Amino acid sequence: MRLNEITFTDATPIDGYGPGFFRIGGQVFHGAVLTGPGGTGPWSGLQDTAPLLDLAGQIDVLFIGTGADLSQIPPELRTALEEVGIGVEIMNSPAACRTYNVLLSEGRRIALALLPV
Repeated sequence: MRLNEITFTDATPIDGYGPGFFRIGGQVFHGAVLTGPGGTGPWSGLQDTAPLLDLAGQIDVLFIGTGADLSQIPPELRTALEEVGIGVEIMNSPAACRTYNVLLSEGRRIALALLPV
C-alpha cells in the first residue's frame, strides 16, 4: 500500500464536526461557518450572500452544506453565485466536509459554507 502525505495549500481542512459545531484547522466554530482561501469564520447562513459573492475570482466551486439533511438553497442565491462565475454544489454538511477535504488536498480552488448538523 502506498501512502501519500496530504499537503493543504492556503485553505484549512475540516478536522471534525458534531451537533452545532465544526472543528477546522484545530479551532472549534459554533454555528454556521464559511471557509476557503481567505480563511475561516462565522457565517450568518443562506441569507448572508455577501461573503459568498466576495469569493468570485478566488474559487471555482462553492460547496454548501445544508445541515444534517440535504435541502435546497434559494434559487436567487444559486443564480447570483453562477452569475459571478462560482459553481455551486449542494449536499448535507457531513458529505460537504468530506468532499471539501478531498478536493482541497488536490489543490482545487474551492470554498465551503456550512450549516450545522
